[in-house]
Amino acid sequence: MTRKTIAVLSALIRPAIEPDLPDWVEPRWFASTDELLELVPEAEIGWFDLYDHAPMAEGVRRAEKLKWFNSIYAGLDFLPLDLLARRGVTVTNGAGINAITIAEYTIMMMLNYAKGYRDVVRAQDRREWLLDSPGKIELAGSKALLLGYGAIGKLIETRLKAFDVEVAVVRRSGGADGTLGPDQWRGQLGEFDWVILAVPATPETEGMIGADELTAMKDSAVLVNIARGTVVDQTALVTALQEKTIGGALLDVTDPEPLLADHVLWTLDNVHITMHLSGRAQDQMFARSAKRFLENLARYKAGELLEPIFDLARGY
Repeated sequence: MTRKTIAVLSALIRPAIEPDLPDWVEPRWFASTDELLELVPEAEIGWFDLYDHAPMAEGVRRAEKLKWFNSIYAGLDFLPLDLLARRGVTVTNGAGINAITIAEYTIMMMLNYAKGYRDVVRAQDRREWLLDSPGKIELAGSKALLLGYGAIGKLIETRLKAFDVEVAVVRRSGGADGTLGPDQWRGQLGEFDWVILAVPATPETEGMIGADELTAMKDSAVLVNIARGTVVDQTALVTALQEKTIGGALLDVTDPEPLLADHVLWTLDNVHITMHLSGRAQDQMFARSAKRFLENLARYKAGELLEPIFDLARGY
């Protein structure tokens, strides 16, 4: 009898993939942290996703037979990446799975700020008929600096251009194709109305927006962060917002998460906080992830390259 490949998988994804699992896979489903940690030592294939990242990381540490690790998350900086690299584990992540909804959410946040829509909703709650719009900014004709040009960044650019926003893109390999390189964008910060962060969380992006960068921005400019809270020096951001040296901040991510209830960011009128919901504002995440996983199973069996590969050295 041919030995089957043991795959330890979340019970949440079971309805979407179980009917189409090939017969060479032996699925072992977990519905709790304890079940996960009990099952992982035998896993060759693992999909260990949990809302709590700590047991995911512990599961990876215990999965010494693991050859392929899959996740719905795009950012995997919470995992022991060095350990995965030493063991030669292939890692696929959720890059692009939520790109559409995050790009749409980014535009929504910008329009909400530009048109003062938060104040419109509050007026409706008060049953107050406003006689003037609380927001008079037009996206058309404004300039946006987009840091990060992966799946999310590319979709944000497309949508911004549809609103006649002039977009300058920053990417690691910038320069040759008209994009800005890692050493070019800081000198041009003062030219932009929007500074949008869509970069991965890596050691080189941590704190990339600090006091100097915030000072260099226009006093009307808006920082939009849909990356990770750690990409921004949050203390410096609070100061800039309080002193109004920038116009505002649209934060889907903060540091820490959840943001403490007594944190000063909640109290600032020029901040919009959306509780890391941008990737959750859709109902296709599990369907897309299941389809991708099943396609990768076929590639895995055939010895072909899986997609998308998470670069353990770069961290994205």
